[in-house]
Amino acid sequence: MAKLRWAVRSGRYSRRIAVAFLVTAVAAAALTAILVNLAIDTRFGTYLQSQQQAREQQIAAVLAAEYRRVGQWRRESLDELAPAFAMSGATVEVLDRSGNRVWTSSAAAMSPAMSAMHREMMGMPSPAPQRRLPIVVGGEQVGSTVVRVPQAALPAADREFRDSVNWLLLGGAVTAGMLALLVGLALTRRTTAQVGELTAATNERAAGRRERRATVYVNDEIGELAESFNSMADAVTREDELRLAFASDVAHELRTPLTILQTQVEAIRDGLSAPDSAVFESLHEEILRLGRLVADLETLADAGAAGFTLHRREVALRPLVEDVLDSVANQMAVKNLELGTDLGEVTANVDDVRLRQVLDNLLSNALKFTPDGGQIAVALDQRDRHAELTVADDGPGIPPDELPHVFERFFRGARSSAAGSGIGLAIAAELVAAHGGEIVVESEPGHGSSFLVRLPLSTPDHNQA
Repeated sequence: MAKLRWAVRSGRYSRRIAVAFLVTAVAAAALTAILVNLAIDTRFGTYLQSQQQAREQQIAAVLAAEYRRVGQWRRESLDELAPAFAMSGATVEVLDRSGNRVWTSSAAAMSPAMSAMHREMMGMPSPAPQRRLPIVVGGEQVGSTVVRVPQAALPAADREFRDSVNWLLLGGAVTAGMLALLVGLALTRRTTAQVGELTAATNERAAGRRERRATVYVNDEIGELAESFNSMADAVTREDELRLAFASDVAHELRTPLTILQTQVEAIRDGLSAPDSAVFESLHEEILRLGRLVADLETLADAGAAGFTLHRREVALRPLVEDVLDSVANQMAVKNLELGTDLGEVTANVDDVRLRQVLDNLLSNALKFTPDGGQIAVALDQRDRHAELTVADDGPGIPPDELPHVFERFFRGARSSAAGSGIGLAIAAELVAAHGGEIVVESEPGHGSSFLVRLPLSTPDHNQA
């Protein structure tokens, strides 16, 4: 049912896109037709205007030639020109030097009815407004003429040309519209199919099918969205798996001290064990173990919180590192480990309590995996406005496939059978990130691991008190 509803919606989307293509194509064709017709009107208007002016000048020239032939203005000779003027639809008046009317073509030409019929046959509108032109003979103005020449209509060939252009534009608009419609449908078909697949995958995952992934059909932004969805689904699945594993590990870590506490208390209650100092010391150690585990969990949660605040101050890092090394000296002695140090004088603006915790977790990790009689090296230096702290061991190393995940929350690799809560490195990474720094690891199986912490010497603009 959900797929059917999506099909209807996607069909509407496809039609909307296709219609948008169609409207765009038709609008472009209509605009082209308007511009072409405007251009034709402008060109032909200019052409007809120049033709009218030429006819007016021609009438003035004919009258000047007639005056030159006769030597004066004579009605009889001018009457002979009237039919020719009337055939062109022109009305002509002749004025002498003084501006007195000498002659007019309307009195000697064809009747008004004949003139109107002639204009209609020639496609001429009503006579245009008059224009007065001088009549010059031998460089002397001998009079003037008032000419009314109608604006001629477009010739039939010109009208046919305009009509053929418009028909071509109409055909082009129809063709472009059909092509735009087909192209729009073709383009949206795969896109809507990809969106439909992505929607179906989202709904199925929401319904509990965690293994559902979206099939990628296209290589555009929508396809990238589907790939991003798949990557997100993979990350969520992995996060769920890590959470389950983490819950199992935490349960195991809690069960061990709780079981010891329960056993010891029941033994005391049943009179099987005397409540002496050794028993109480054992109970106290297990309680401390539970406290450390809960503290680690609290730190991990706090370090990733948006409101987490560091209490920064200028701290000389070398004494801080030496102090932490002194605190683990007994543990190193128990395993007969050799410690190598190369500590420079570095001062940085840090939260010394949190930085101690970072170094303590790194050293605990090194102590955990370095075999008896092995070596641990700690170095402190300053480079590129950063403090660099390195903790290296010669333990078994980290498998290459686990390296990208060692700082992830809840991640425990193949070495998870070792003692500890398994979240120390995640805590270190969160605290270093809160300082605006970074932590990286290099490792080769069988040749130990090296953890590098880089912290800016100056105070970042966030997470500071």
